[in-house]
Amino acid sequence: MKLLTFKFILIFIYLISSSSSYAIQQPNLKNLIIHKDPIKLEKINFKNINNETINLNEFENSLIIINFWATWCAPCIEEMPSLNRLKTNPIFTNLQIIPINVGRDNVEKSKNFYKKLKINNLEIYFDKDVELANKFLLRGLPTTVFINKKGEEFARVIGFVNFDDNKIIKWLQKYD
Repeated sequence: MKLLTFKFILIFIYLISSSSSYAIQQPNLKNLIIHKDPIKLEKINFKNINNETINLNEFENSLIIINFWATWCAPCIEEMPSLNRLKTNPIFTNLQIIPINVGRDNVEKSKNFYKKLKINNLEIYFDKDVELANKFLLRGLPTTVFINKKGEEFARVIGFVNFDDNKIIKWLQKYD
């Protein structure tokens, strides 16, 4: 009986320790969708502040975070400073962050938004015709799409993400 109790305790300890290491591997986000089979992305274009077309392929061989946002979006306002800090995190060697404004905001309004929030490490990109919003089937803002070095969407989050969270940083490191 004592041997059986001892085995049960060992199994219980193993299960607890293995489940907590799993929690470190994946951030605890209620709206996180991880694709079992990453989705290959075709022809992703967006505009910069000079209205020049940028192709996602220009960022190949990088971990890419596309963040869809708008100036009127309260969770976007809360999220953007942590995304700005993530860009300069020294543990990432191949991280590209592409914040795409999907609102009807003009360049000046977007620049003022960045200035007010002290966003100085991120570029401003636009999807004024909401082509990308439709292509990515956005259901709300902010939406963050994670793309691996092969150009495949491997995960996305609909809603706020705190990019200062160590669990998120450790999870993203696996893809850098």
